[in-house]
Amino acid sequence: MAVAAVQTRIAARSAGGSEVVAREFYFFNLFRVLEAFIIVALMFSAYAVEWVSLVHPLLGRETAVFYLIFAIFAAVFATRETRYFRAWIDLSLVVDILACALAMFAIHHQFISLALLLLVNIGGAATLLPRRMSFFFAALATFGVFAQNVFGNLINQDNREILEAGICGLAYFCVTGLCVFLGRRMRDSEALASRRGSDLRNLAQINELIIRRMKTGVLVVDGANIVHRWNESAAALIGNPTDGRNDLARIAPELSRRLYHWRTSRKIDNTAISLAEGAPEVIPRFTRMAANDDENVLVFLDDTSLVSRRAEQLTLASMGRLAGSIAHEIRNPLAAISYSAQLLSESESLDQADRRMIEIIRNHAGRVNEIVENILHLARRERSMPEIVDLVAWAERFIADFKATIDVGANTVACKPQQAKVETLVDPKQLHQVVWNLVQNALRYGHAPGEPARVSLTVRQSTDRGLPMLDVVDRGPGIPAKVAAQIFEPFFTTHELGTGLGLYLAREMCVANLATLEYLPLAGGGSCFRVTFPPPPMPA
Repeated sequence: MAVAAVQTRIAARSAGGSEVVAREFYFFNLFRVLEAFIIVALMFSAYAVEWVSLVHPLLGRETAVFYLIFAIFAAVFATRETRYFRAWIDLSLVVDILACALAMFAIHHQFISLALLLLVNIGGAATLLPRRMSFFFAALATFGVFAQNVFGNLINQDNREILEAGICGLAYFCVTGLCVFLGRRMRDSEALASRRGSDLRNLAQINELIIRRMKTGVLVVDGANIVHRWNESAAALIGNPTDGRNDLARIAPELSRRLYHWRTSRKIDNTAISLAEGAPEVIPRFTRMAANDDENVLVFLDDTSLVSRRAEQLTLASMGRLAGSIAHEIRNPLAAISYSAQLLSESESLDQADRRMIEIIRNHAGRVNEIVENILHLARRERSMPEIVDLVAWAERFIADFKATIDVGANTVACKPQQAKVETLVDPKQLHQVVWNLVQNALRYGHAPGEPARVSLTVRQSTDRGLPMLDVVDRGPGIPAKVAAQIFEPFFTTHELGTGLGLYLAREMCVANLATLEYLPLAGGGSCFRVTFPPPPMPA
């Protein structure tokens, strides 16, 4: 009886909301069963002769029996078929109006009682049906009441009052209008409550995700010292207990002791402790779950290593800015020294020893200038501007540009792509700086004494994950393992004229492009510096 607006409501509800609609329809069908029993009682009881005064007993009793059978069938079977709610509502209302009209026609007096009983059906359906359909069924019910009134006067000679039928029709329309308004308000409130509930669930999920992924460990401990919740960081900091234990005294005795000390004295011990073997040191902090809740406590575990790394990063950033400022101040005096040495070298009165000293000054001034440029580049930290690059075509252009700029002599620099096209997302300018540095290092150090260097650029995709890779390979003596562990550290160099910043800057630029730079020793001698890029862009 109640499902014309059900499909609209199902669209606005979740799966749990459709169950609510089914329950409403079920109870509406139960009311129809009660209504059918009332009509059956009127038609078959002793009052059918004394009080109701049946005019057409056969019609009335057949109508009552049929209506009871339909009501029971609808209550038992119709509610199960949620796909046909709307059809069942429309059919049920038609049957309700027809049954009540025939029952009213079959009796001589008190037909107005059945008309008022139908008022519940019309009003209840109006809270669920669209407005037009609600008023349509109100008009249909009014027509049924007037029709039985007219036929009763013509056939039964009952002299039924037309005023009573008119009052019933007016009541149907008034109740329908009121219930349509209430139904709309009810659906709006229900939709608002559903949206608020969905927002709250989403907010709870977001909060849960944030807490779970926090670097700070979080535990919820009750008054019995039982741990109810912990996030991933807390589980790692207390040793990842996997045997189902949740007693804080057994999981982390020292943390339990500090919690007891805080509960009794409200004082926090800021000494760092390690709660599990191999776990970093933490500083526990405690706070109540609510202002008046002395039982449940939130425990925060601050990883001191994270604090130390943040402090180190701040220190390095400050030192970088300071070094950049100092390097900027050095450039002007350094330029003056280089210019003066150049002018002095043009003098014709200098002997060979003086010219050698001037050459030393110019060489070391150039080295200092290279260090200053690297430090300024490190301090600026230029933001990468990535774009889609075909690494195969880019490597071929790079080789041509490199040979046009630098005389490689007897050395060889070649591109050896293993695939026709490999695309990735990278800043081509920064990639140019990285590979230029790697190729220069390979030409300088990647060859045996007295032999030319053989440097190759290899472009391919990894077989396991399909990640684009660019290898700079040489066939020199390789790098010793102890030295290889430090080559990416700033200012580390094994050459007397090196700055120790080239590989460090190359790795930092790779990180800025979400790429990685690593050193791989080759079997039989040689070195490979591999740049692994992020996954290739998806086609549009």
